[in-house]
Amino acid sequence: MKKDFVTLVVVGLGSLALTGNASADAERGKQVFRKCQACHSLEPGDNKVGPNLHGIMGQPAGHVEDYAYSSAMAQSELVWDDETMGEWLRSPRKLVKGTKMAFPGLRKDEEIEDVIEYIRASSE
Repeated sequence: MKKDFVTLVVVGLGSLALTGNASADAERGKQVFRKCQACHSLEPGDNKVGPNLHGIMGQPAGHVEDYAYSSAMAQSELVWDDETMGEWLRSPRKLVKGTKMAFPGLRKDEEIEDVIEYIRASSE
């Protein structure tokens, strides 16, 4: 019985690592996303100054149709997962030198995690 419990806990923790931070909150992320919504939408096909972000998690950077990416972003070979998106949200220009994104980044880990969760939840 003890071995089964340990296996269950380890498997469960592995699942958390793959799906993001268990304490991340999409509702808080929605509030933080207000900083992003002047340039980005979560509605499919609704590009603004920046590309729409619907379904972006798990996708390669530069994949949104009808959006003109900087050559730096188009050639970045990034894939949007929790780690990459976290780095991007913290400092876009540090992650992709030459990006045309002017946003300086978020500083608080909790805000970054919450925005990622909101983007993920809004794409379902």
